[in-house]
Amino acid sequence: MKLVAFDFDGTLSDSEMSVLLGEQYGVAEEMATITERAMNDEIEYAESLRERVSLLEGLPVEGVEAGVENVVLRSGASDLIQELNDAGVVTAIVTGGFGRGVESVLARFETPVDAIVANQLEFEERRLTGEVSGPLVEGTKDDALRAVANNAGIDIEETIAVGDGANDLPMLRTAGFAVGYEPKPAVEPHCDAVVESMEELQELLAEHLD
Repeated sequence: MKLVAFDFDGTLSDSEMSVLLGEQYGVAEEMATITERAMNDEIEYAESLRERVSLLEGLPVEGVEAGVENVVLRSGASDLIQELNDAGVVTAIVTGGFGRGVESVLARFETPVDAIVANQLEFEERRLTGEVSGPLVEGTKDDALRAVANNAGIDIEETIAVGDGANDLPMLRTAGFAVGYEPKPAVEPHCDAVVESMEELQELLAEHLD
């Protein structure tokens, strides 16, 4: 193992960033419903992402910042990433979520990673436009994983992917080893291993450090 790529929402964090932003605008329930359908592979991820972000049109930057402040890492996630960093393993976050939010959370928890592949919310006059851009709107996580691995000079077979939802499937199928973190029913059959806590994940990854 030379590279570990993590999903963010539902994996490193037990919250869904878009839903927390939706709480700032009174649309969290609608967002949660769309998210659940996408994670269970009932609708295309790009469609679900655009639907969710469109509900946020007009949300001021202060509301975005307040929503991000409610995002936390799972207990043990920071220690796990730091352990991987100390061992010389390349760490990456590959998420359909929002880069500025992920960066803010990692900084708050003093948890650096080597690479972040994420989307971006679009602003105009300090309010969300309801549009989203980035490599993982239409693009898929397998391409993102390959790009991170190539940039680090690592063979794809030397990578591990960790995720929970249907949009993680391309990355999980492509990685040398696939780990489901409390995976959705549609995802579990495609995982080489399944864990239900950061402690379990840490133990599993430690075996690949030897």
